[in-house]
Amino acid sequence: MKQRQRGATFLGIVTILVILGAALYAGIRLVPVFLEYTKVARALEQVRDEHAAIDTNPQMIRNSLERRWDVEDIKGVGWKEIEIKRTNQGYDLKAVYQVEQPFIANVFLLAKFDKSVTIQQ
Repeated sequence: MKQRQRGATFLGIVTILVILGAALYAGIRLVPVFLEYTKVARALEQVRDEHAAIDTNPQMIRNSLERRWDVEDIKGVGWKEIEIKRTNQGYDLKAVYQVEQPFIANVFLLAKFDKSVTIQQ
């Protein structure tokens, strides 16, 4: 009578564990990057809310950005790298940046972010 194989082999289990381990390690490396992005998004929204009720200019916006960056301790993108553009509705603030995180040896994980808010005038 033929015997049927049941269950996974040792090599199959090791392969699954390696794949799950790599995914978990990538997640661990990317969580701080995404947490910092939420800080950037929150800072931009707070600056928008702060300047929506007043007559503002780019210098006042930059001062507010600098204060928020110091309070939130944002290191991935500088407050000077935030693009401020005058439009018909007011000012557009745009943070477009990317972060490379080392993964294994010379392999890196790349995360690209794009957040924009409009200060109505």
